[in-house]
Amino acid sequence: MAGFKALKGQGHGMTLFMAFLYFDMSFMVWTMLGPLSTEIGEALALAGHIMTAGEKATLLSLPILSGALLRIILGFGVDKFGPKKTALVSQAIVIVALLTAFLKGDGITYNQLLMVALGLGFAGASFAVALPQAGQWYPPKLQGVVLGIAGAGNIGVVIDFIFAPKIAELWGWEYVFLVGAVMAIIVFVAYLFLAKDAPSDVYTSRPKKLKDYGKLMKDKDTWWFALFYAISFGGFVGFAGYMKVYLMSTYSVDMGTFGIDVFNEPNVKVIAGYFGALTIFAGAVLRPVGGNIADKIGGIKALYFFYGMVALLAVVTALVDLPFFLAIFVLFLIMANLGMANGAVFQLVPQRFGKDIGIMTGLVGAAGGIGGTALIKTLGWSKGAFDGYMVGFLIFAGVVLVALAGLSMVKTRWRTTWGVQAGGRI
Repeated sequence: MAGFKALKGQGHGMTLFMAFLYFDMSFMVWTMLGPLSTEIGEALALAGHIMTAGEKATLLSLPILSGALLRIILGFGVDKFGPKKTALVSQAIVIVALLTAFLKGDGITYNQLLMVALGLGFAGASFAVALPQAGQWYPPKLQGVVLGIAGAGNIGVVIDFIFAPKIAELWGWEYVFLVGAVMAIIVFVAYLFLAKDAPSDVYTSRPKKLKDYGKLMKDKDTWWFALFYAISFGGFVGFAGYMKVYLMSTYSVDMGTFGIDVFNEPNVKVIAGYFGALTIFAGAVLRPVGGNIADKIGGIKALYFFYGMVALLAVVTALVDLPFFLAIFVLFLIMANLGMANGAVFQLVPQRFGKDIGIMTGLVGAAGGIGGTALIKTLGWSKGAFDGYMVGFLIFAGVVLVALAGLSMVKTRWRTTWGVQAGGRI
């Protein structure tokens, strides 16, 4: 693709790769509780604590929420201290949280798990570091594909769903956290030596004060981007975090008929991880494709299509009793379009707020995390209140339609004001 070829001779390839790897590792850790939700629930039940649907949704959404709020703080750190120092401090905290979960093991309580979940939020906040570190090295016309590549690190959640349930089955759920800690340490060391902040002749850092955050919060475009990313990234991470719970509660009988566990006798929890990984893979791997499409046709046109498909498919999922494989295919398409929408949103953000990309990545990324938290809580509420997910999917489809209406409201103004001098397609 032309956008990828244009990267040759531009920027700093190793930093782009390490930003991807750091975000990949972080995203894997950030969403680790999702594919382990059943196993952790069983361990707590043996200890006398049976989680309700609401408690399970809270546990799964807490890393997403804390990651959302921490993105603002790390975004400030990127502008104040540079991406590399900010990333290393954040990664160290994540490693401590992982080792704590492993050492507590089956003796861990629900409240202690909530504390671990808060610590894992620093992994989710890595978004506010990895994307600006990569983007600072490259010109505006390449922001879509560059930030798409860095952001494609969210493929880490796919690795979670493939391997976490199997590791838990073989050795125990706590060993998933040990494996995660070892991998995080390896990435920490590699990042320390290989990643570089952009030099001053490529990118001039302008450290921001709290009042600068306030100024950006007064800009209505900040809120529009927050809404759009709350839908795309929030939808992706929300469905990813809740996918195993959804599949286990809706299609456990269907999954139990498939002998696809090549490692051992079929285990429905492991198989749920495989199918979850399949659907999530689409959104993870297609993020840079969405950014590249937006570079070519403009982010607004791209978002019209991606959001439209998501709204339609969410309504189908809510109202039609789909057979298992067709349901998996529809979920695959939903995640694919959400992933491409992520790339499209961040094709636009650097063009509108190029001088404040660190703060804006934190603010918009926080909105994405809040959107994911809201989606998980909505699905959990729908299951608890109605013993099903129809209402939850319909609410999500309605919010996507609101985003489409928002695009119609801003497109002309964007194209005739800042879009004229943006340097890329709007």
